[in-house]
Amino acid sequence: MLVLSRRKGEAVIIGHSITVTVIDIRGDQVRVGIDAPRSVPVHREEVYRQVVEENAAAARSADIASPLLNRKAPRPKG
Repeated sequence: MLVLSRRKGEAVIIGHSITVTVIDIRGDQVRVGIDAPRSVPVHREEVYRQVVEENAAAARSADIASPLLNRKAPRPKG
């Protein structure tokens, strides 16, 4: 893990397209702004973990006998 010190208004660049800027510091809370391309998902950690958990639960409960899952894709015309 890379640990950096930044002051209000200073930023960190990740790769070539993600910028994390310190917006405000109040007591033990730091507000950051994240500028990233729309193609890069950005989530709070607790939201990300919940999404991963729900996706895993959905995959476990998938009915492999379901006619929708066993249906063959139509062949392209041409």
